[in-house]
Amino acid sequence: MKRVWISGYRAYELGVFQEDDPKQLVIQTVLSQLIQDRLNQSNEETWVISGPQMGTERWGLKSAIALKDDYEQLRVSMLLPFADFGQNWNEDNQLRLSAIREQMDYQGTVSNQPYQGPQQLRNYQRFMFEHSDELILVFDPEQELNPDQHSKPFWDYRAAQKYQETQPTYQITLVTMDQLQDAAEEWAQRQVEEHDEF
Repeated sequence: MKRVWISGYRAYELGVFQEDDPKQLVIQTVLSQLIQDRLNQSNEETWVISGPQMGTERWGLKSAIALKDDYEQLRVSMLLPFADFGQNWNEDNQLRLSAIREQMDYQGTVSNQPYQGPQQLRNYQRFMFEHSDELILVFDPEQELNPDQHSKPFWDYRAAQKYQETQPTYQITLVTMDQLQDAAEEWAQRQVEEHDEF
């Protein structure tokens, strides 16, 4: 069994505020290709695991769900860091969370308590490392220039490197801004070509 954790920037960290934002579509396309690459290597059961955050985590889950009909070995799981996650979100975002949770093969909560402090988030992060074989992280270390303000994936990447020191077989796959820019240019070119066909 292979277990792939997908994480990265939250939607607002990328300036994505609409469901049809091209940035979201590009990231989903890249994540879909990375998932397919892993699925095409083997017929062994493969779990795509992610969290509930709006942004890369949710887009990774959507990408995996879209592939399930083509890959019978694919399973999709969402793990929440604590019991009342998303409770303070607006109604639309809560409905979107509920809708994607219904599509999971497995969903769970790492801490059954409501949010009590940052230790729950560290416990969640450790749990995700211990229950995955690879982290696909949409993150560009070169973008993290301000030492006083770091994004969520900065902390995941730092923890992944530390985890890898004791678990050398753990894989870290970064999706950088340069890769996303290349994918965006390819996506834009396809849009032009499709438009020209009509």
